[in-house]
Amino acid sequence: MADTALVTGAAGGIGFEFCKLLTTKGYNLVMVDMDSEGLEKASAKLQNLGSSVITLVLDLSAEEAAETIVNFLKGQGIEVDLIFNNAGFGNFGYFAESSWAKDRAMLQVHMVTATELIKLLLPGMISRGKGYILNNASVAAFVPGPLMSTYHASKSYLLNFTQALANEMKGTGINATVICPGMTKTNFAKANGNDDPNIKFNIMDSDFVAEYAFNALMKGKVVAVPGFWNKLSAFLPRLLSRDTVANMVGNIQRKNHAKRADEKASKSL
Repeated sequence: MADTALVTGAAGGIGFEFCKLLTTKGYNLVMVDMDSEGLEKASAKLQNLGSSVITLVLDLSAEEAAETIVNFLKGQGIEVDLIFNNAGFGNFGYFAESSWAKDRAMLQVHMVTATELIKLLLPGMISRGKGYILNNASVAAFVPGPLMSTYHASKSYLLNFTQALANEMKGTGINATVICPGMTKTNFAKANGNDDPNIKFNIMDSDFVAEYAFNALMKGKVVAVPGFWNKLSAFLPRLLSRDTVANMVGNIQRKNHAKRADEKASKSL
């Protein structure tokens, strides 16, 4: 019987590419996303590739989201062998001025829903002696992020949580990996209001990140950082003080913020 993978944020970007890769590995899929139209289109592209594809339209920022997913799985008689907590978004701007509703929703998706989903599904994996858990953090997890303070902080949580979980799971047959990509060709930047950043040379393709993440997960690698420049960014806090790194990131983000403000002003003229 084929293994089943649960992928959140599956309608596009890394999530969709990961689903597409999983079909080549013989996995059945449960695809979760709040974008009903995008999810329908994404699942349709995978229907004829030999795998069973089931979809669930759900806003993962809802407090009961993880429980809703697990109840859905029980209703379908599905046991999950692989979890990919991929769903996420950012909130760009000064913390004092940014939307708390968006911040709260982001923290719920990145931390609470992702953690609760693992909490609810992990005992079954342990009892079966096999399972894979993949969390999508970011290279942002390694550094403080002025003008994206809550995003960086939530990704740091995923990094530390996954590392601790992987340690706890030694000898159980469960692999836990956190993928920490840098900028990737997805709708993420556009959604967080920073779709034209000043630094563009290090943008990766979603399919490359998805394959890198899958291979790392299968090999039991705990922290997976794709690409030389991303690895360098992750290593910076070991070379420089965190205050220096915060200043560096803050300077880049302030330039992005100023550029965005200039563009808005020119459009209003």
